[in-house]
Amino acid sequence: MTDIGREYATALFSLALEENSKNEYYDALVTVKTAFDSAPEYIEFLASPSIPVGERCAALSEAFGEVLPENVLSFLQLLTEKGHARSFSESVSEYKKLLDESERISIAKVTSAFALSETEKNNIKAKLEKVSGNRVNLECTVDEKLLGGIVVEMDGKVMDGSLRHRLSEVKDVMSK
Repeated sequence: MTDIGREYATALFSLALEENSKNEYYDALVTVKTAFDSAPEYIEFLASPSIPVGERCAALSEAFGEVLPENVLSFLQLLTEKGHARSFSESVSEYKKLLDESERISIAKVTSAFALSETEKNNIKAKLEKVSGNRVNLECTVDEKLLGGIVVEMDGKVMDGSLRHRLSEVKDVMSK
């Protein structure tokens, strides 16, 4: 994540808080991101220095002026004017982090050696919510290299309960 994406997202989020519109702004950003993801050439158009800035900003107004809150449209135009249109996706990701943090939601990336059952997912979620004091959304993936156990990444911390990690610890102890 670049500092640019983070700075712009933080500024928009602050404005959203003042306007009491943080979820509305996020929904608008997702609408734009979906449009940009389906037509990646649009970002290239917005980032092109060979096209006058006024023309690029007018295209944004024409495409999104009727569907976006005014401040989100201004945000897109500012990114374009300052030559940071390519940082839009990063800004959306950072905005989502700020939104989740403000609503006390943590994202836990759970990696296991095999697919977890719904019961196992619910148990992990309940334990993580108890430990963090936040609501937790799980993102589960499978990595057969773990051999067994799970690895959880949440709130900048890694909890490694994998068999691979435990075997590595045993190896370290034996080599001393």
